[in-house]
Amino acid sequence: MLGKSKNTAYSDDAHAKVGTIIGKETTFEGDLSSMEAVKIDGVINGNCTCESKLILSPDGRVKGNISAQSVIISGQVDGDITVQGKLELLSTGKIAGNITAGSLVIDEGACFDGRCTMTASTTSSSYGKDESDD
Repeated sequence: MLGKSKNTAYSDDAHAKVGTIIGKETTFEGDLSSMEAVKIDGVINGNCTCESKLILSPDGRVKGNISAQSVIISGQVDGDITVQGKLELLSTGKIAGNITAGSLVIDEGACFDGRCTMTASTTSSSYGKDESDD
């Protein structure tokens, strides 16, 4: 039983740490900023900045730019997305804008219209220098 609880907690990790939820029937006008994870089931007309994870449900929509540590997109985004870690675009997700991310996962059936720039950790600036210094 102890092992089962541990596995359940791990699989529900994203849900347990969500600090802000924008409800399905909610429209938020303006910029949203949060230190905690955010789940969006409604509509945000403005920019979203999240120091943690941002989850956009299939019914969710963001008309603005997103900046977060990690992002899971199942809904629609009309704007640019900047992610320090991983961006996951699930099969129901649609992005019309540019992406800058450390890593990117796009499921079959997802829509992406824009440019993608992959970033690396701070070692990216020394990548070329390491080989030239040898």
